[in-house]
Amino acid sequence: MDSISNPYTPNAGAAPEVVVGRDDLIEAFTVLLGRLERHRTEQSMIITGLRGVGKTVLLGRFGEIARAAGWEVVEIEASKHDDARFRQTMFSQLKSALLRLSPRARWTERGRRAAEVLSAFAVSVDQKGTFSVSWDVPPAEGEGDHGDLSMDLTDVFVALGEAADEQHRGVALLIDEVQFLGRTQLEALIQAVHKTVQRRLPIVFVGSGLPQIAELAGDAKSYAERLFTFPVIGSLAGDDARAALTEPARVEGVVFDDDAIDLAMQITQGYPYFIQELGYQVWAVATAGRVHRSDVEIAREAYEAKLDGSFFRVRLDRATPLQTAYLRAMAELGPEPQKAADVARVLGRESTQVGPTRAELIDMGLLYTPEHGYAAFTVPDFDEFMKRAVPELTIPELRKRERHADGDPHGRDA
Repeated sequence: MDSISNPYTPNAGAAPEVVVGRDDLIEAFTVLLGRLERHRTEQSMIITGLRGVGKTVLLGRFGEIARAAGWEVVEIEASKHDDARFRQTMFSQLKSALLRLSPRARWTERGRRAAEVLSAFAVSVDQKGTFSVSWDVPPAEGEGDHGDLSMDLTDVFVALGEAADEQHRGVALLIDEVQFLGRTQLEALIQAVHKTVQRRLPIVFVGSGLPQIAELAGDAKSYAERLFTFPVIGSLAGDDARAALTEPARVEGVVFDDDAIDLAMQITQGYPYFIQELGYQVWAVATAGRVHRSDVEIAREAYEAKLDGSFFRVRLDRATPLQTAYLRAMAELGPEPQKAADVARVLGRESTQVGPTRAELIDMGLLYTPEHGYAAFTVPDFDEFMKRAVPELTIPELRKRERHADGDPHGRDA
């Protein structure tokens, strides 16, 4: 069929033609905005799930809802930056939000105060010094200038929230990949949101990322579990999964046979990204406005090759030989969460020897810890990919790390 009219969107964060199975979260976000507009408190949310389940798409939908309601939206993809770079990013984004709330020429006393607190936030000194401020608003004194990220960001959120409230508007901060925030950064966000809740200000923070976020947030601030909900999203089930495949095609006048849908569900297991990728490949095979089971069977090879060459491969390419061996050993044990001791046994080593490798893979976002002592892949079907990409488990030779300059004799497996 015509490639230009292909309705499937297997791209990172790209919204599909039809968003299904997330109605409860969309409704919860709409209620959240509505209650804050009425100065009533409501829990913000941090959405968790594996790669490819539609977290970024959902954040994008939240942004559309907030804009339609007259809110200013700040969208950030978190990265592993130091606190100074995080401070600069927040300053730049929140400054833009303030200017959209009210042009500088129309600032009231609250608007100007918010700008001054932002300036103080920008020039606060940390261990690496200061960074330049791209406007000439003088910094406030005693607010946003403590040199402590949590205290400073709290001052900013309160001042911005008061300026937004005066305009009968709100600010929605949507942060993707929250697991890449540093502990002090996550702690600062949680503390700042907590204060705006106490003041009943129209500031909402919604984050998304890998499943370990709930634990990270709880470690950062013990009250996080009361400040946020932590909805988990996963594969689509039943009619929702079938609709995600068939409805985009129906818009273009194309119909799937029932047995073709059944096979597609078996292949994709209902994962939203996989459905989009398989649908895209099937579209290239099918003819005459109808998709048969044989079309899905033919498209399967191209579907798996595309996943292997991009979705999966981009993650494996970042791994060292020992990290690759660890992932392959996990795949040997199966798709379920695996005990660290069992993986070490497959590698012929002690848990303490491969513990640093496991920690590195978690830090890279390739693994997460669903419970103490266990690790699982953050990408569905990654175990099968590892078996295809690395047919034989190859274990690097055991060697000791070099001594530290201070003479530390404790070597670890590298």
